[in-house]
Amino acid sequence: MNKKEVANIRKQFKLDHDLMNIYDILNVYITKETNEIYHWERLPFELVDREKQELYMGNFKKLLTGELDQKLFELRFQEAAEEPAQVMLHQALVSGDPEEWQDLMLMLVDRMLKDAQYERDMVVTFVRGQYYLPTKARNDEAEESEKNEVFAHPFILCSVNSTEKQRKTLLFDYVEREFKYNVIVDPIIKLSTPEQGFLYPSVTDNYSDVNRILYCTGKSNFPDPHFVAQVLNGERSVTALEERAIFEDIVKEVAGEQLDSATIAQVYEEINRVIEMNEETKEEEPPKLDYKDLERVLNASGVEDVTTEKVERAFETIVDNKNYEMKATSVMPKYTSKSIKIETKVATISISPQDLRYVKQVNFQGKRCIMIEVDEDVAIEGFTLASETLLS
Repeated sequence: MNKKEVANIRKQFKLDHDLMNIYDILNVYITKETNEIYHWERLPFELVDREKQELYMGNFKKLLTGELDQKLFELRFQEAAEEPAQVMLHQALVSGDPEEWQDLMLMLVDRMLKDAQYERDMVVTFVRGQYYLPTKARNDEAEESEKNEVFAHPFILCSVNSTEKQRKTLLFDYVEREFKYNVIVDPIIKLSTPEQGFLYPSVTDNYSDVNRILYCTGKSNFPDPHFVAQVLNGERSVTALEERAIFEDIVKEVAGEQLDSATIAQVYEEINRVIEMNEETKEEEPPKLDYKDLERVLNASGVEDVTTEKVERAFETIVDNKNYEMKATSVMPKYTSKSIKIETKVATISISPQDLRYVKQVNFQGKRCIMIEVDEDVAIEGFTLASETLLS
């Protein structure tokens, strides 16, 4: 599943969209004290108040928002799982009976509660429905619209949301003309910040892939291991943060612990060029770097003494697999935004990878200093800094 396919699905989660039908919704309330189901409710989605429908749609879109391998993870199912979740989900997917679907989803909630303790009351929302993806791009001159040729995709979506108590407030009663202390015991369901969830099945090349599931987490680079392994029976997926650490360790193994800023900037530029070429050719799959690609990147960046054997050995040392491939988008910070943080005891400097070449670490009078190249005078609180000539 690529980001384009995720975006196509996400944008359909809005009311009255003619390429999206939601049939049923099931809400399950879990109390933290007992770690049990306190209440559940299933309704045809069309019978839900329109204001509530809008809140749910916003929640579903938020759940599916984020970068792949950071907040969204396409998982394969474990082959050797006992009572596999895949069988349960597929049975629920093809079932035309709302009660059977409901019972299967409640069984999934039981899995969530097993060996897990929530810090707050939780609400788990399930919906089942069908969305449609066009088989071809829209052609305004053609007589047929894209709606005439679409793939239908039955789906199940789950959104797990925490709750919070409402704040105690002081109110003024206009009728009684008095100030009142107001306490509302009903908790707020935080639909704007879903904790985690999933979309089943995943999509590959516009086809439903029942052997994969899209897991979503609210915390970037921190999927819930219990939910992934025990609830969904999903295989462990490498996060973008972990892949970046692998990349850094491999580069250190080849080039050493220390690199100057110009070399690091050149490495990022070479990788960004790979990403841009992939986008220009409109490849569906994200670009990946193997040991041959990394050897080329390091040589082009001016790193000395880089050989195929040395890079192969680094891959085997760090990941125990010389044929391992890293996603190019995962191994570097966002290229055009100020995604690099340089933290010192006096300041934190934010800079983009493309501008890293203008930053250097220098020694001055026996002290390490950060030097930043600027094009014009620097002003601080209305005062222009005087230029100083440093003599080593």
